[in-house]
Amino acid sequence: MKRILVLEPYYGGSHKLFLNGLQKTVTASYTFLTLPARKWKARMQLSAFWFVQKIDKMGVEERAFDTVLCSTFVDVAVLRSLVGMLKGWNPATRFCTYFHENQFAYPSQVQSVDSRQFTAINLNSAMASDSCAFNSHYNRDSFLDAIQLSLKRSADMRPLDCVDIIKKKSLVLYPGMDYSSIDSVADDEKKVRGSDNPPILVWNHRWEHDKGPELFFQALYTLQERGLAFRLIVMGQSFVNKPSCFEEAKRRLEKEIIHFGFAETREEYALFLHRADLIVSTAGHEFFGIAILEGIRAGCYPLLPEDLSYPELYDKEYLYKPGTLAVRLAAYLQHPVKLDTDLARDITYRFEWEQCRGRYIKWLFGH
Repeated sequence: MKRILVLEPYYGGSHKLFLNGLQKTVTASYTFLTLPARKWKARMQLSAFWFVQKIDKMGVEERAFDTVLCSTFVDVAVLRSLVGMLKGWNPATRFCTYFHENQFAYPSQVQSVDSRQFTAINLNSAMASDSCAFNSHYNRDSFLDAIQLSLKRSADMRPLDCVDIIKKKSLVLYPGMDYSSIDSVADDEKKVRGSDNPPILVWNHRWEHDKGPELFFQALYTLQERGLAFRLIVMGQSFVNKPSCFEEAKRRLEKEIIHFGFAETREEYALFLHRADLIVSTAGHEFFGIAILEGIRAGCYPLLPEDLSYPELYDKEYLYKPGTLAVRLAAYLQHPVKLDTDLARDITYRFEWEQCRGRYIKWLFGH
């Protein structure tokens, strides 16, 4: 049986969900070395050293891996150079890096000079990996385009062919989706859509500025002013320093709110998705969008920005142009559209883990 060493210094959220699904889908002997999902800057700077120390403590036989799988929070260049110095390390071990995101295209709330070190780590990791997989074409293309632009600052080191090298060993692999918790909601617990009650809107993203909550709530205030009836479910993980717009929204939208806060269990989360009619994204960045697919699977009609990763994943009818969100929401409230079970499954089916399995095996093991 093939042996995989998984190195994940940000083991939480979508990263954890991805690895759990991979382990269930691709048959192999897995060894996990992980750190909790916090302090991402320190993880990118130092986790490679920490992992090498852990690997060094393994017996020589224990560290006979076929593949090392890293996320982009690992400095693969540092990792590979140091682990190669360990006694008994197999130089033929394959290093694969999965790009859930890339720091070139990740919008920072405050621009700082030190952001270049993190883009450099992403670049070095891509160069040091045997193969790189990106979770969307948007992610890969934005990464390669940004590298090309940054190389213009290389002065007398031109030409550098980093872009061509990375492009040749890169592919797009959508993260597999596990819809079991969504599908398991019993029929008698699901909301009957198309009733006389006002449509229910759901927003189920991280409570951070890059997900655009201000834009979402402003659109809802416009609907209020027009006297259009709707109900509201707001979910997603919140943090100590969450945007102030959430407190304002909780006050101003009190009459419309059904739920406002983190869903404590997957079962509760799935039930709220099944109650909703329309799922909205106002993201300022999105490299894939697991939360949207979960909502669609539960039968929510999607309304999504006409950029980022969305155009490659969804038909135009589900996308809105910049500045038109309130208009599109108003049109929906006046003429709600039902997303039936068959259509929801048609949209989400190709992302299921079993549909992705063969491509992941080929990527991880090189055949």
